[in-house]
Amino acid sequence: MLQVVPLLGLFLGVSAATTLGGGGAPDVRGSVWVADETTGSLTVIDAATRRVQATLTGVPSPHNVQLAPGGKSVWAVLGEQARAVKIDAASYRLLGSVPTGTSPAHVIVSPDGKRAYVTNGEDGTVTIIDAAALQPLATVKVGAHPHGLRPSPDGRWVLVANTGGNSVSWIDARASRTVAEVPVGQAPAQVAFAPNGKVAYVTLRDENAVARIDVATRKVLGKVRVGPGPIQLTVTPDNRFVLAANQGTPERPGQTLSVIDAAKFSVVADIATGAGAHGVTVDPTGRFAYVTNTYANTLAVVDLATRRTVARVPTGKGPNGVSVSPLAPAPGGVRDLGLRQVEPSTGGEHESHH
Repeated sequence: MLQVVPLLGLFLGVSAATTLGGGGAPDVRGSVWVADETTGSLTVIDAATRRVQATLTGVPSPHNVQLAPGGKSVWAVLGEQARAVKIDAASYRLLGSVPTGTSPAHVIVSPDGKRAYVTNGEDGTVTIIDAAALQPLATVKVGAHPHGLRPSPDGRWVLVANTGGNSVSWIDARASRTVAEVPVGQAPAQVAFAPNGKVAYVTLRDENAVARIDVATRKVLGKVRVGPGPIQLTVTPDNRFVLAANQGTPERPGQTLSVIDAAKFSVVADIATGAGAHGVTVDPTGRFAYVTNTYANTLAVVDLATRRTVARVPTGKGPNGVSVSPLAPAPGGVRDLGLRQVEPSTGGEHESHH
């Protein structure tokens, strides 16, 4: 039987979870961070207990959140203010903010932790940031309406999904410049690398498909059909599976996480997660995937061994980006970061369908 816990408990600082078939996962450690774009908050969840440990409010339109390597700091974008912010993951203290371009969508951190990269949807650019000094280093032109981006495992490349340009841009991380823009299909939303860095994958939102790309030759190797409106995707640490979250639309929400066999490049399972599956990430062990359900205001915990959703944790409204840390979260209750006091830029709120 489902045990339903009201969302109100989250904002009162009370740990809450809707659990399917059991409690937490004692063999899993760490924390899961969720960007609640509509509410303007970040939800911090204990991966072991699957319960909310902190809710950070006063974060305007955080479409994406990203843990830095090692998990000691976390980055988020402020869609309303054209800024990226860095937060101490243990104390929940704001470490600083950096200006970006208009309508920032996603932020990532390089594998060595030295740089952060932010896609600026309206500008068709990527802002490169010194992650320690919290200063912009360069602005790089990419394709139209860039959305998701990821670094290669060796840090050599940053691939950018240009939703409005039907392309993927290659940024040379050493030279801080774009060296290629490759057509891949209709409305690419996010990219992901295989662990060896030789192959990359990209969701094609308007084709209901995922494309596979040879990183060295920059050629599309093939496509596979998934659920409606796929947005984020990731690859399991053992390179066995590619996971695509199918958001659909508000009128026809997607409800599933597609599991693609990486070797055969075919879908082997579609796992029900919740309405508007948007963001997806995997814990370091590769056992559990975490999926944000944008229209259901929950985080689904998916057991990849049994291929079923084992818990749904209430979040704020409009959860989108999601990231994991190997470090356990500290209890924090509700904390207001006060970022609404920052002078807004001319940038608008990010389009939630992406």
